Amino acid sequence: MLLQSINPSIKVAVVLVCVFLLALVFDPLTPLLFLIWTVGVTFLFGKVPVKKWLLFFSPFLIVAFGYVWTAVLFAKVPEGGVETILFRWGWLEVTREALVRGGSLALRMLSFAALSLMFVFTTDPTRLMLSLMQQCKLSPKLAYSIMAGYRFLPLFKEELQILQNAHRVRGLARRGGWREKLKQIGRYVIPLLASAIRKAERTAIAMESKGFTGARERTFYLTVTVQIRDWIFLGSMLAALMLSFYISWKLGLLQWYAGQL
Repeated sequence: MLLQSINPSIKVAVVLVCVFLLALVFDPLTPLLFLIWTVGVTFLFGKVPVKKWLLFFSPFLIVAFGYVWTAVLFAKVPEGGVETILFRWGWLEVTREALVRGGSLALRMLSFAALSLMFVFTTDPTRLMLSLMQQCKLSPKLAYSIMAGYRFLPLFKEELQILQNAHRVRGLARRGGWREKLKQIGRYVIPLLASAIRKAERTAIAMESKGFTGARERTFYLTVTVQIRDWIFLGSMLAALMLSFYISWKLGLLQWYAGQL
């Protein structure tokens, strides 16, 4: 069972439910266990290249380190509470409670990132829009508009490159200064905006000529269905999350988020 074959709407539901449940806990072990599970599922069943995954995941590691560093640097001792000091280094005082708070925030954010990357790397945008229309009753007008805009993004990149090359041929090379940069942005934005309007008009005329009315009762060239493997994926992800909750609870580490840091 490959993740690419899972119904995109089911994957959206899995991500939303898991993110919501993980947001309710405030201990480092629960998100850590689920993070390990999510990464394992992504590599085993998603066939995602490790280098590509690490490239996109590395910025989240930097942000996670920032969470831990901020929690340690600006540790707040609750009234009547006692902090366990692990070590001191000059003016920096590191406590166990601050590390737990920072680690909880960091690992929870990394779990969110791993879920998001699993969804992005294993989901085809076209199947996602078709699934949202067929299973979630998304308006075809909105769905096809998003699909058309997504298809135009590579074209805009090519047109921007053509404009930049044309400006270099005419001697309008890049120069320093914020005023010159603003002028360059204006020279790029107006032609790209005009091109976008022309493309949108041509697309609208083409869709209308093919009989597109935006009605929900329509046929699709590709039918996306919900199968047994989709429910297996949903159940396994939720079971893994519940198991993470259970292990943390048995070890006496499970904590619920109380709205205070």
